[in-house]
Amino acid sequence: MPNSRLRRSELSTPGHSPKMIAKAAASEADLVFLDLEDSVVASEKVAARRNIIDGLNGLDWGKKTRACRINPVSTEWCHGDLIDIVTEAGQNLDVVIIPKVLAPRDVWFVDDLLTQLETRLGLEVGRIGLEVLIEETQALARVEEIASCSPRLEALILGVGDLSASQGIRLGHIGAAAEGKYGYPGDVWHYARNRMIGAARANGLDAVDGPYGAISNPEGYEREASWAATLGAVGKWAIHPSQIAIANEVFAPTPTEIERATAAVRAVREAEEAGLGAASFQGMMIDAATARIFDAVLVRARQCGVA
Repeated sequence: MPNSRLRRSELSTPGHSPKMIAKAAASEADLVFLDLEDSVVASEKVAARRNIIDGLNGLDWGKKTRACRINPVSTEWCHGDLIDIVTEAGQNLDVVIIPKVLAPRDVWFVDDLLTQLETRLGLEVGRIGLEVLIEETQALARVEEIASCSPRLEALILGVGDLSASQGIRLGHIGAAAEGKYGYPGDVWHYARNRMIGAARANGLDAVDGPYGAISNPEGYEREASWAATLGAVGKWAIHPSQIAIANEVFAPTPTEIERATAAVRAVREAEEAGLGAASFQGMMIDAATARIFDAVLVRARQCGVA
């Protein structure tokens, strides 16, 4: 069963903007990650750390999960990102997001450095969790190995922007439809989503769908979120505040789903008490395997606070 943090919406917030950080803290996102990577130019990366430290320490985050996306382990900034932010704001940091992961060794580097910092600073060792971006073909090819490589891991995220470049997929931007005379007959991300979600679920991790760049197309965002939710993802990135409410709704069970799940589980339990292996419910036969599916709906509803 995935861990207990809510990740219906993960809001991306540039670390160079104190104003946007303050707005993110006041938003309805389940998780906010303060970004040091793609949204911050090289000349501003070190200075942005101070904005993130001040935001983590000085703002009221309510029940949100507080996260930071560091720079990749292959860059000159990664170790400084971790050292500066954990040293000054580690007590207010819940999750570190690692981009551009290629193999377990990248996760181990961050895990080990976090352990050293927590030990030196007197913080609870292992409290800061990790989320990993699967956004390179090398990572997708080893996603099952990556998903099982660290006890700090809490979630995998499908980063379709960089994965497009890594795989050579011919899309103009994240969320764009396939162009050309014939287009593509289906969801170009189905295989990647399915494989990542399967690897996450097999290792007790949350699976999170990545960004959708067409912020002026809420219907497209909702469609992509619904596809991911159907496959077993628990949430999706929001790169604009307008996407938060959509994600929070899509990734929470509806009242109809909760009512149906409750009735189905009750029918199976009553059948079991009567010594029967299956029950008839709304014109179909259901058994313990079906109850397991509906039980998951009820667990999710309680987690989301809607049951």
